[in-house]
Amino acid sequence: MFPKSFQKLIDHFSSLPSVGPKMAERLVLYLWKYDQKKLDDFSERLKDLKTKISFCKQCFNISENGLCAICQDKKRDGSIVCVVEDPLDVISLEKTRRMRGLYHVLGGTINSLADKNNPLKIKELLNRLKNNDITEVIIATNPTTEGEATALYLARFIRPLNIKTTRLARGLPTGGDIEYADVATLGGAIEGRKEM
Repeated sequence: MFPKSFQKLIDHFSSLPSVGPKMAERLVLYLWKYDQKKLDDFSERLKDLKTKISFCKQCFNISENGLCAICQDKKRDGSIVCVVEDPLDVISLEKTRRMRGLYHVLGGTINSLADKNNPLKIKELLNRLKNNDITEVIIATNPTTEGEATALYLARFIRPLNIKTTRLARGLPTGGDIEYADVATLGGAIEGRKEM
């Protein structure tokens, strides 16, 4: 139905997360109608993705210059390290404007330990904790089975270092009704309660 090169682009786009075949067709058609100058710039940014973007040498966040912008920021509290699964988690936490420490991106959860091409950055985290003046580690893995298992696994190795280890609180979202909350969320809200 489509020319081969057009169809190949559709196939590439539909292989992306959350992009189905119809959406892929719309995206390729949109790009085909795009201004050539903008399309060239888009193409260059895609090429840069693998040639100019890398992992931060310290925290394994996304970086362009060895260290990410967060690790370079002298105003950050270097005694606090927030451990997350991936760079998208860093972005989400940064949007809150409440995290003033540094991060450590694991690169997944313990279920991905079997992937020898992309091992979790646990050894690097432990070296960082042993070789720096860290007073608190915030474990901010997702509240999934894998995230919880990873948090427990990490806590087991951090505990002997005598570093305060905390976990993100869980509970009801602002504006949510107790009536519609699931049992796990309500349980987390009860356990994570704090004095008023």
